[in-house]
Amino acid sequence: MIKTDELKFDEKGLIPAIVTDAITKDVLTLAYMNKETLQETLEKELTCFYSRSRQERWLKGETSGNYQHVVSVTADCDKDALLIQVEKDGPACHLGNDSCFSNPLYQSENRQAFSYEGLYELLVGRKKEKKEGSYTTYLFEKGLDKILKKVGEESTEVIIAAKAEDKKETIYEIADLAYHVMVLMVQMGISLEDVHRELASRHVIDKKIKQEKMTNG
Repeated sequence: MIKTDELKFDEKGLIPAIVTDAITKDVLTLAYMNKETLQETLEKELTCFYSRSRQERWLKGETSGNYQHVVSVTADCDKDALLIQVEKDGPACHLGNDSCFSNPLYQSENRQAFSYEGLYELLVGRKKEKKEGSYTTYLFEKGLDKILKKVGEESTEVIIAAKAEDKKETIYEIADLAYHVMVLMVQMGISLEDVHRELASRHVIDKKIKQEKMTNG
């Protein structure tokens, strides 16, 4: 861990802070901090910036309620920029968007970035607007029993491939299982954030157990 006095602020006493969603990893905003607002950020675990236009302190969410709860703060290699991961209570952008970065300038037709969030949104779209000939649409039309049957079948396929110690086939079957589990999540209204929070809560419990063992051991 570095100390704040190792950071390099510019001639105006500011340092850029790139804020990302700790769950989705999406970039939410680019803002600036001075030493005072950075210290407040660390103490309150809420993002606090310095508004260059208003020339004043700006605690995100103070008026809107859209607070950003700080998960981590990391400096870059030159220590003149910060990356802040947060869990947000609402939209990051003052226009009401989840992210301030919502104006596409270019997207390669040959390179499409995969994300679980993107797949989840695609599945939600298939449930809302049925696309003829789509396997995903077929699953939603058949309903919960069919989806559960496919989850069970794919789980078995994972076990068979793993038992055979076939790594390539196991990866293939895990991907199938992950897809069908996500279809189940959409069917039941379970979000990726719901699962993330559950896993995060287990991590905290596991950490506490380890600490207790070390203390008692």
